[in-house]
Amino acid sequence: MKAYYTDHFVLPLPPEHRFPMTKYSLLRERVITEQIIQPQNLLVPEAASDEELLRAHDAEYVERVQQGLLTAKEMRRIGFPWTLEMVERSRRSSGATIAACRSALLEGYAVNLAGGTHHAFRDYGSGYCVFNDSAVAARAMQAEGRAKRVVILDCDVHQGDGTAAILAGDSSIFTFSIHGAKNFPYDKQQSHLDVELEDGTGDAVYLAMLEEGVQRALALAHADLAIYLAGADPYEQDRFGRLKLTKAGLAERDALVLELCQAKGIPVAITMAGGYARAVQDIVDIHTQTVSIAASLCGVTAPRSP
Repeated sequence: MKAYYTDHFVLPLPPEHRFPMTKYSLLRERVITEQIIQPQNLLVPEAASDEELLRAHDAEYVERVQQGLLTAKEMRRIGFPWTLEMVERSRRSSGATIAACRSALLEGYAVNLAGGTHHAFRDYGSGYCVFNDSAVAARAMQAEGRAKRVVILDCDVHQGDGTAAILAGDSSIFTFSIHGAKNFPYDKQQSHLDVELEDGTGDAVYLAMLEEGVQRALALAHADLAIYLAGADPYEQDRFGRLKLTKAGLAERDALVLELCQAKGIPVAITMAGGYARAVQDIVDIHTQTVSIAASLCGVTAPRSP
């Protein structure tokens, strides 16, 4: 199984910043140390091109991001300071999901060891998200003739509001989001299918609602490809998650999503999405088990022709 990484494109942040940027390099180190991914299958993606970004984003917004012309208010909404490194990292993150989609369609599964930037809208960024890698990658696969229909299975604890907004009215890309009802973003968008959870929801209820929701999404989507956002933030020790999933419950989540796709013969590109546990090693543990579960299934699912 191939995995794409971008952690060496460092996004400089002040020491007090609450985004756990180190999780990405630590994750890459773990998948190497535990021999989950062979070194020759750890790859650096190309940056997403303007042409690729513009299938999901407004041209003026892309240009203003590139040139550093966003206002202070717009940058506060994103949550990162503007730098050229931020622009490059954001392009590479979308490029990694594009590359993971191509590889998944050939081999069954592939991973972006970052990505899941689902709060980016067509013409503005939000919640640590500059470009929406899922929407960019889904439309890239369609433009390249690799997939006609895509399903986005968003299991981050926060609704994929930017994804839902960008793809509203597009019946060829089905958006599914299971998330905290009272959590950020407070003004929700309408995905093709939303499953909202109460604060404190634990493993059993979550997994039951997830299974029902994913089965319904797959039945409605008729997809050639799935993009799975495997957020670590439903974890019980997450600072912003407000749900009560254990690490074991999150492993069950990953296996459930991937096996339901497998049963339909749908290749899956996986992104890491959010994770804000107090101990960064907990985030890395959760992401590592996601990659491990996918690697164990790689080669089992026969890729479908578009």
